[in-house]
Amino acid sequence: MSQSITITKEDILQQVKVSCKIPEIVEQIVTRKVIIAAAEEAGIKVEVEELQKAADQIRLTNKLDSADDTWKWLGEHGLSLDDFEEIAYISLISGKLVKHLFADKVEAYFFENQLDYVGVVIYEVVLDDEDLALELFYAIKEGEMSFYDVAHKYIQDTELRHKGGYLGIVRRKDLKPDISAAVFAVTVPQVLKPIVTSKGLHLIFVEEIIQAELDNNLRNQIITDLFNEWIKQQMKEVEVAMNLLA
Repeated sequence: MSQSITITKEDILQQVKVSCKIPEIVEQIVTRKVIIAAAEEAGIKVEVEELQKAADQIRLTNKLDSADDTWKWLGEHGLSLDDFEEIAYISLISGKLVKHLFADKVEAYFFENQLDYVGVVIYEVVLDDEDLALELFYAIKEGEMSFYDVAHKYIQDTELRHKGGYLGIVRRKDLKPDISAAVFAVTVPQVLKPIVTSKGLHLIFVEEIIQAELDNNLRNQIITDLFNEWIKQQMKEVEVAMNLLA
């Protein structure tokens, strides 16, 4: 027997509350309001043509190739055309605010923190047995086993095992201090003696050190990092008053 269910705004708010999503949603709301206020204070304007391009980019990102696709997507997300325009506006104004605040600060920040952006190509196997970790370390050092052999045998995660423990290019600032100190002290390529952390014993093969270069990708990453830190600081200074339905 089919059943008709009506969902109200109150139902949605209640679900947000019981799903323990309130802190996450509040943070997003405050972030949006902070961005809009800062943009207005800075006198940042949005032209109609710019807003149209931002809307087109949203459609492209969400693969909305036709008007029907767009209307369907809006319906699925409970959005109106005004809501869609607001999404485009926030995206555009955020980008403009980021450039306004930090575009001329990237070079100085990079040179002050250049070491943080040095990259390393590493492979890793995490073990929980110290004797085994040392045994495998010396086996690799003596050429009795390859790091790939160890990774293939002892990594549980299927995808990571197939990649031989390859973690990609990892920035210095993204590594734990004890691991970072060991990784950047070696002459590559080299296998490190097992490092103990709360996750276990890390058997790491350092393949290559990549010096930081301020290309477009790193420039965008630095701007994003600066903006995220700025948002965190603004959040600390904002007093939030919530008026929720009981």
